[in-house]
Amino acid sequence: MKFVRKHKGKLFIIIFVLFTLYTIYDTYSFETESEVKTKKNETVTKKDEKEEKTKNETVLVDVKGEVNTPGVYELTSNNTVIDAINKAGGLTKISDTSNINLSKKLEDEMVIIVYSKAEIQKMEEDKIVCPPCNNACITEEDEKAKLDEKEENTAETPMGKININTADETTLQTLDGIGETKAKAIIEYRNKNGNFKTIEDIKNVSGIGDSVYEKIKDNITV
Repeated sequence: MKFVRKHKGKLFIIIFVLFTLYTIYDTYSFETESEVKTKKNETVTKKDEKEEKTKNETVLVDVKGEVNTPGVYELTSNNTVIDAINKAGGLTKISDTSNINLSKKLEDEMVIIVYSKAEIQKMEEDKIVCPPCNNACITEEDEKAKLDEKEENTAETPMGKININTADETTLQTLDGIGETKAKAIIEYRNKNGNFKTIEDIKNVSGIGDSVYEKIKDNITV
């Protein structure tokens, strides 16, 4: 007790100093932890903003050939070839998109050339799939993906039913009331508008009304 009374002032100073040091350390630790969390959140936010910016990056594409209003159009990298074609006024009556990947994402300075039926026929005769200057052409990777999708859809297709999204012209003609003209119309509709969402959508094809639909509805699937 005598020691405590004798050194009471010194003990008070030591306790005060220790308390002050602890307070400073605790405050610094809290601020450091907050700074780390803040920096981490800022990094995540910047990353998300960068990804979003990349998705919606403005691109200029040159649309040529069999479209109603050829020209250079401004879209985003999230748009597809069909979006650019629609921006250019849509396809002409003599267009043929059989060698075009309509679902391909757009890139800056991309050139999209839509050929006529006669030009496609000439390419086939010359065994030309698509000129390299056309950035919208179907590539070998596209063909492989399309084949894999077709095989997958075929595996999932109910027995005896024809998938109107993958069937070729010959297969479509096996349906009651579907001849060569209607089969070509179905394929042309797919090329221009993408896959059918429901079997009823086939009635949007020119020449296929309620009477034809009633004949084939039990034999088709998507």
